[in-house]
Amino acid sequence: MKYVSTRGGGEEVSFETACLAGLAPDGGLYTPVSYPQIAPPSAGESYLSIASRVLGAFAGDTISPDTMATLVERAYGSFAHQSVTPLFQVGPDRWLLELHHGPTLAFKDVAMQIIAQIYDHFLTQRGERLTVLCATSGDTGGAAAAAFAGLTSVDVFILHPFGRISPIQRRFMTSTGADNIHNFALDGDFDDSQAIVKSLFRDEAFRNEVRLSGVNSINWTRIAAQSVYFAAAQSALGTDRNLRFVVPTGNFGDALAAYVAARCGLLNGLELVSAVNANRTMVDLFAEGQLKKRSAIATHSPAMDIALPSNAERLLYEVMGRDAAKLKAFYDGFGQSGEAELDAQAKGALSCSGIRALSIDDTETAAEMKRLFAETGTLQCPHTAVASAGARAYPTQSVDVILSTAHAAKFPETVEEIIGELPLLPKRSEAFLQRDEVFERLPNDLFAVREAIQQRIKAS
Repeated sequence: MKYVSTRGGGEEVSFETACLAGLAPDGGLYTPVSYPQIAPPSAGESYLSIASRVLGAFAGDTISPDTMATLVERAYGSFAHQSVTPLFQVGPDRWLLELHHGPTLAFKDVAMQIIAQIYDHFLTQRGERLTVLCATSGDTGGAAAAAFAGLTSVDVFILHPFGRISPIQRRFMTSTGADNIHNFALDGDFDDSQAIVKSLFRDEAFRNEVRLSGVNSINWTRIAAQSVYFAAAQSALGTDRNLRFVVPTGNFGDALAAYVAARCGLLNGLELVSAVNANRTMVDLFAEGQLKKRSAIATHSPAMDIALPSNAERLLYEVMGRDAAKLKAFYDGFGQSGEAELDAQAKGALSCSGIRALSIDDTETAAEMKRLFAETGTLQCPHTAVASAGARAYPTQSVDVILSTAHAAKFPETVEEIIGELPLLPKRSEAFLQRDEVFERLPNDLFAVREAIQQRIKAS
């Protein structure tokens, strides 16, 4: 398997290079030269088996099948449910795909746990050490901290927007007690943090100096790992059944993973709703073919408070006919004027992608949380409620699979305010509340972040 940048710079690279690099040197995102065709899961096939086959197809000859199976077993051995991502029925032909049974109670664990194992495998073989840098709107940071904590091959630096994630989300990334995990709380919003990450990746001298890598959903391995649970859901509910996936959307990584699963032949077609909150970038993109610069709006669902979803770039690369020059011109224009519009061909391809987007506001989110509690007796996080409300807004003849992306206990203040009941952390997560938090407050400034990373690396 070979990978290429969406911006067209550089040569084709291996899975190992794409994985460890994260972002391509030209600022583009790595994507496969062609999608592998993977046999759909058989009835009763375990999640570990499905993950081994799917990730093995993307890894190609860089990881042997036996080694991949071992890495997958290590990655998911700590999950609280043996099915890893079980389905929970909430109505006739209506299911929640629960993605919060990992160590930090969010869907990011599913990808991050296996990424850490793959990184450690490659770096141990090479005898090398890398610096992992990621921005987080809430869950990626905690998942990365938990997955990489204590590994001797990696230093992890996490940027999060100060005061714009829940206290529980923050504790998952600041209370590991591991010396190789470093946390910076930045003024501004997630998009500001993500912009700094991208700028540091474009700084070739800095990138080489600290041996920089990234595990945000800009990293292709995240997308590959997330495509597995879509395939597992299709298998569990019937390979011949038409499923509609409804995805709470922030950086568009989960929605893109469903698209990838369909392209690889793992789904019975693609019908997908990308449900966003008040941050309507994807709605405008699908409805009008326009990308517009705007500031992120704080909502009940903070992990989705993203104004410029990175993984939209990978989808636009596909709908532009994989024309890297056209895509680069599109984003260059956006960078200069703050807006860009797709041409007629790309708009047509986007409308035929099998994906639609809609926006759910905070009032609708709160109402859906109450409705789910009344119907099922379960507390659901606000992000899951955004997707569930989106599913109700557009009835379908297909079986609805709604992604439940986080445990309600990650957002106790919001859930208690809306439902009147305080969700409790599972006992396996209580240790995070007992440890001291360690993080440093920094201004929203590229040079301040770069200097702080350099100082930490020199001291380690």
